[in-house]
Amino acid sequence: MSARAMLRWVLLVQLVLAAAIAYGALRYGAVASTWLAAACGLACVLLARMLLTANNFRATARFSSATPAPFQIGAGARLRLFAEEFIATLTHSSWFMAHASAHQRIHAGATAPPLLLLHGYGCNSGYWTHLVRELDAARISHATLDLEPMLAGIDDFVPAVRGAVEALCAASGAQQVIIVGHSMGGLVARAYLRAHGSARVAHVFTIGTPHHGTSLASKGPGLNAVQMQYHGGEDGGDPAASGWLRALAASESAQTRALITSLFTHHDNIVAPQTSSVLEGARNIAFGGVGHVALGRNRRVLARLMQEINTLSTARDNL
Repeated sequence: MSARAMLRWVLLVQLVLAAAIAYGALRYGAVASTWLAAACGLACVLLARMLLTANNFRATARFSSATPAPFQIGAGARLRLFAEEFIATLTHSSWFMAHASAHQRIHAGATAPPLLLLHGYGCNSGYWTHLVRELDAARISHATLDLEPMLAGIDDFVPAVRGAVEALCAASGAQQVIIVGHSMGGLVARAYLRAHGSARVAHVFTIGTPHHGTSLASKGPGLNAVQMQYHGGEDGGDPAASGWLRALAASESAQTRALITSLFTHHDNIVAPQTSSVLEGARNIAFGGVGHVALGRNRRVLARLMQEINTLSTARDNL
């Protein structure tokens, strides 16, 4: 089953539950108005979704790395962090990813290298809705890719990535692409570099990627979840990473790591320890007050990513 189909089924189940709650409220006299009953049903589903988001923060707290002083936040910022993550999770799973499909968009006269966007675990190309708007506004060519089968091994996605890279180069006339990967997508990008080298890659930006694994991966199904597991030990240390992650790291040269920029948040509620996103030898850019799913829509993160892309493009033009 694709992520899109799964999300549509989940959405259908939620609607059925909301309708059942509304019917029960009317049937047993809890409320007298149909509209009020519908609102009650919807509110119960939203509350359940909110509790799921809260549980992610709770589940990762045990493995969370220490937050550096410049990124520590107060109660108000924590409330905004939770609200943004809840809204991001709700809108992406219930709308953007349930309706979007992979696409390739070529902007005539674009000077920046085209971007290939790789989503994370359990997601699809709809995750990139907000970044795609930024790219279209800047007239930067790009393509999205649905990584399927959803629960396959990370290396199993590499052939599709290679095909997308070649197709994007052919359509745009560019010799190289920039790969942007969220969460697992960043590991897929690194697996591509291991298999095919960097001849076609100008740069890789990873966003919220568990380079050393995440404690929450032990709760997920699929070989890819097993490969992303964090087994405890020192924060972000390689002994805590899965065998697949250790082998990936061992295969990379200093030149490969220099091609990578890791953007991450010290308040990630999926990647824990959060320092797992720090990749040695790569450029690491830290944020605070942003959750894992919200990284793909947060204004500060998107602005910094676009700035990095423009800087990279300018530097290439000046060569």
